[in-house]
Amino acid sequence: MSTLKVDSIVDGGGSGAPTAPNGLTVGTTAIPTTGPLSNRNLIINGAMQVAQRGTSETGVTTSGYKNACDRYRCNGNNGTWTISQDTDAPEGFSNSFKMLLTATEVLGNIDYWAVEQKIEGQNLQHLKYGTASAQSVTLSFWVKSNVTGTYCANLYQDDGASNYPVTYTIDAADTWEYKTIVYDGNTVTSLDNDNASSLRATFFVVAGSDYTSGATGSRAAYANATFAAGHAVNVGSAVNNYWQITGVQLEVGDTATPFEHRSYGDELARCQRYYLDASDAYLFLDAYQTSGAYSSVYVAFPTTMRAAPSMFVSSTDSSNIQSFVGASVRTTGCRLEMRVSASGGRFYIAGGYYTADAEL
Repeated sequence: MSTLKVDSIVDGGGSGAPTAPNGLTVGTTAIPTTGPLSNRNLIINGAMQVAQRGTSETGVTTSGYKNACDRYRCNGNNGTWTISQDTDAPEGFSNSFKMLLTATEVLGNIDYWAVEQKIEGQNLQHLKYGTASAQSVTLSFWVKSNVTGTYCANLYQDDGASNYPVTYTIDAADTWEYKTIVYDGNTVTSLDNDNASSLRATFFVVAGSDYTSGATGSRAAYANATFAAGHAVNVGSAVNNYWQITGVQLEVGDTATPFEHRSYGDELARCQRYYLDASDAYLFLDAYQTSGAYSSVYVAFPTTMRAAPSMFVSSTDSSNIQSFVGASVRTTGCRLEMRVSASGGRFYIAGGYYTADAEL
């Protein structure tokens, strides 16, 4: 048995796979022996396995959750992009999150484009922020782009509004590279113990000059200059430029451990706390009623959602229906209610389906 160590790479250099810190290798498998052996990764869907909304969306110009990998939110206002769950990935992974530029836009000083994941405060209490024992965290990931140079990854803290920008470098074009970044714990400002966003891991691909001029490598009160400090490339400068990422892990400590692979079912359940796609539910409601009457069916969500979700309800076929909506929506389920529009006769919903959105 031998002890292995991974250096903490603040600037993101290097392209080798991770090894086990303060751990063992059994055969060729690196096994950590300090810290938890499971549930290490604070990122959900780090291997980009789950894409409930769909695997690709074109013409993306605005912020929001897109038809690609669950839990990753596009944020920005520059360029036109195709966002996708891509099958190009480094060894040991099957998917990546990809942003491909399809139309350029002049880069203004307050323009940017990034992808981020927000994390609930109640899932972060073990970081001990706001105390002298505040824990460092390590962000590790695989990244690939045709645009080489210096990029910024900001660990933004919603509680107290602070930036923590650190840079990493893509050294070789069109090559998967492994990066790690260490962020010190916050001994001053705590993380709220609730279901709102407390930390955001934000990866920039475009950033105007107002966002890049500040200091890197330390936490600072939010200011434009430190939002993407040190970011020095513009993936939005030419059509067909791209940036993609996978194997994203955020964990306690100052050293990256091997990526925590979770089953598809486990990741799906975690994702469904925030977004649920029941487009294949194929619900059928059938009745005879007078005008204004209604019929309903209760549906239980497969997992308790973060908050009472907003509902989108529809069907593939219907007759004499005035409305078909989600009602009495709770974190655990809701009624799907159909209301008749005519007196007498049969009214029905066939192929009823819904989505539920409780994203941060």
